[in-house]
Amino acid sequence: MFLLFFLFWVMLNGRITVEIAIFGVVISAFMYVFICRFAGYSPRKDMKIVRRLPLFLQYCVVLLIEIIKANVVMGKFILSPHIMAEPALIHFRVDLKTQLAQVLLASSITLTPGTITVEMADGYYKVHCYDKSMGEGIEDSVFVRLLKRLEA
Repeated sequence: MFLLFFLFWVMLNGRITVEIAIFGVVISAFMYVFICRFAGYSPRKDMKIVRRLPLFLQYCVVLLIEIIKANVVMGKFILSPHIMAEPALIHFRVDLKTQLAQVLLASSITLTPGTITVEMADGYYKVHCYDKSMGEGIEDSVFVRLLKRLEA
């Protein structure tokens, strides 16, 4: 968090000099101590975030790849008039523990073309798919597996 404060300081200044850097380090240190003392933040939380960063970046890459794959599939449906889509409403439950992981899964499903999360509550999902083939295996998808690893 200290590093983010410092980078934000440098970004606001638009240039870096020795004076700006020293002043930024001091202000960033004060801000970090302030949030640690009054906002319930701790260096331990920083370490958890740093340890999970590679998994989160992997999740972002997988999401981008899945979006590209879904675009190709949707392109085939749109450009091939002889292929008829069979829309479906898929219901499934996933045992993700945190609310953040559940929301990330719902958002990832919605970001992927051809699927949209209609309802999400306590690990229960209702997803509309442009074609029923898009919903096959969604409850054990790569998104779910990566989110479970992020929660661990």
